[in-house]
Amino acid sequence: MGKKANTLVIRARILPDGLAFTVKGRDAWALQQLHLAGATGCTPIDTPGPRWSGYVHKLRGKGLNIETVTENHSGQFAGHHARYVLRSNVSLTVECEDEQREAA
Repeated sequence: MGKKANTLVIRARILPDGLAFTVKGRDAWALQQLHLAGATGCTPIDTPGPRWSGYVHKLRGKGLNIETVTENHSGQFAGHHARYVLRSNVSLTVECEDEQREAA
């Protein structure tokens, strides 16, 4: 049998005095990407992920303020897409089975 991949686990806290909470898996990945992107935010186009709207919905349920900005795009399949911007000031600690490191 192959080695099982570690699930990403992030311990987050909304600053300055929010309670800590844990986010796992793809939701943790999305939170990490939003945090790294800063004011630029993330779109499903520049940061591909299968369920951005679902990740954002779950993260908002944790109390995070995530803005949705609708942007138009051109090309053969012109239309619009969402850009998600993390507006909450958060502290993140990334936890893995074999290691722990400070993300922010």
